[in-house]
Amino acid sequence: MTIEINLLPWREEVRARRSKRFFLALGLMAVLGLGGGYGMTWHYEQQLEAQQQRNAHIQAQSRQLDTAILELSELEAIRERMLEQVQVFTDLQMGRAQTVHVFSDLVTSLVDGVHYTRLSREQGSLRLVGLAENNRQVSDQLRALAATDAFSVPMLSEVETGEDGQRRRFSLSMSQHMPAGDPGENAQEVP
Repeated sequence: MTIEINLLPWREEVRARRSKRFFLALGLMAVLGLGGGYGMTWHYEQQLEAQQQRNAHIQAQSRQLDTAILELSELEAIRERMLEQVQVFTDLQMGRAQTVHVFSDLVTSLVDGVHYTRLSREQGSLRLVGLAENNRQVSDQLRALAATDAFSVPMLSEVETGEDGQRRRFSLSMSQHMPAGDPGENAQEVP
């Protein structure tokens, strides 16, 4: 007698259990994959949001720095203008004493028979036009101007005989400088 064992239902049952376990594992893996993907997406979104906040903070600080730099450059421009004004005032103060000194030296060095018809001043240069009775007086006037502390050696540009034939019209130029120990220099230091 032979016993016949039909293993087909058992195999079907094992196969069904394996299929069930496979699909359960497949579903579990899909859920884990979707959960992991969602978790990674959330994590990256959080990092992106944090980076955007840092970027916004840096941009805000950069705008504040730009504003501060603009204010600083405006203040520097104001400072430069004020320094220029102070320099102008200083030059005017120095020039005031120097102008008095120049006129004083011009008057004290004036030779008899010579008089000035025109005086012009440009920066540190002085140009004189005058009349003299003869060439000797022109030469004496040049020596007298060279002997002063306020002027350099004068340069005679021209000497011509006037319309009356008697007087000599002369033109000369010289540079001016403040002599050492001038009271105008000390006046500036006093508050």
